[in-house]
This record gives sequence, C-alpha cells and structure tokens, in this order.
Amino acid sequence: MDMTGKNVLITGASRGIGEAAAREFIQAGAKVALAARSRPAITALAGELGSSALAIPCDVSRYWEVETAVKATQEAFGSLDILINNAGVIEPIAHVAVSDPEGWSHAVDINLKGVYNGMRAALPAMLAAGGGTILTVSSGAAHNPIEAWSHYCASKAGAAMLTRSVDLEYRGQGIRAMGLSPGTVATQMQREIKTSGINPVSQLEWTDHIPPDWPAKALLWMSTAEADEYLGEELKLRDETLRARLGLTA
Repeated sequence: MDMTGKNVLITGASRGIGEAAAREFIQAGAKVALAARSRPAITALAGELGSSALAIPCDVSRYWEVETAVKATQEAFGSLDILINNAGVIEPIAHVAVSDPEGWSHAVDINLKGVYNGMRAALPAMLAAGGGTILTVSSGAAHNPIEAWSHYCASKAGAAMLTRSVDLEYRGQGIRAMGLSPGTVATQMQREIKTSGINPVSQLEWTDHIPPDWPAKALLWMSTAEADEYLGEELKLRDETLRARLGLTA
C-alpha cells in the first residue's frame, strides 16, 4: 500500500495504536504529523522516524490546539490528506453513582469533543483540496454498555455518530469517513483496565489482546480506495473475514 505523497495527522500518536499507525504510514511512504499531549514522547518518536515525521504537542480537547496542529501539518507538508482520530482515555473507571463529574466530563472532552475538533479543523482544508480521509478509532463500547465505563461508552457512541454525520454531509464532496473498532489491543489502556478489576474486560489476559500494529495496518488499508465499500461504516477488527482480507493472523 503505497502512501507516497500522502500527508497524515494522527492524534494520540505518542504510544499504542497511534504510534504503531505512525510507523505503518511512514513505512508506506507518507509524511506524518504526530499529535499528542506528551511532547517528549512524540519528539523522540519523530526523531526516530526521521524527516517524514513532525511532532506537534496538542491537547485534542482544546479546539484551537487542534486547529493549530492542522495548520502546522499543512505548512510543513503542503496539505492534509488523512486525519486519524485516535486520542482517547479510559479513566476514570467508575460506577455512575460514584463517578467524578470532572473526570467524566474530561473523558468526554477527549473522546468525543476531541474527535469533533479534529473533524472541524480538518474538513475545511480537505474540502478545499477536493477531498480527504477521516478515520476514527472506535470501540465495541460505542454500541454496548460496559460496567463502570459510562463515560467511555457514551463518548465513543457519540464519536461513532459523528463519523456517520460527516459521511452523510460530505461523501459527495470527496470526504471518506469511517470508523475502526479494533477490539482489545495490547496497549497502556488495557493495563489501566486490568488494574481496575471491574467488568469482564479487566479479567482478560495480556495474550488475549491483539498487537497495536494490527489496527495500524487496518487504518493504513482504510486509507486506500480498496476500503471504499465501507464508507460511513465502522469496521470491526474482530471480524475474522476482515482479518483474513488484511492478512492479520495470530
């Protein structure tokens, strides 16, 4: 999958799926802007990946920072072709009656408003260029309630609807919007879930989770015309047929 000439902005790029996706797109020939709150982590990653990578400190819950990241990507690379809304948090895990209102709201600011901020900042540039791809990392939690994850389930459900909204409004103008539900992935988030000890997901073993390069490879494929049959939809990486199509096997 040749991404030569494509310019990508990835949020939450300092670790996990975001970091893995950055490596996949760079290897495929793209230029990648790494956006995350952790300046040291993305700076180190950009240094490792070379001149095709750009580190942009960014808190996706603040629109002006996301807008600045989009503009910085355009100024550095000339355009923005692909946006990957990956930034997300699982904490604070808690039952609704004892949940922290501030922490609950902050999770929504990142998981939902952060996705909106990315879409809102990227769309004008993409529309002016005649099109672009917006991929959002979703979750099975967007469609099913999970104990003590009310903040995560609600925000992911909202983000999934944002993808459908963008597809409805802009597919005819060249915007390719899709979601990816990766299942459980071996990242720091799963360590936090494990520590909580709440709900069946926390009882899974580390070996039950897929490696972060699997969803990264899926995001790369979704950026190509081969995935056009899924426009406006959410791809589920638990689907064995999809895994086989992408060559992802244990």
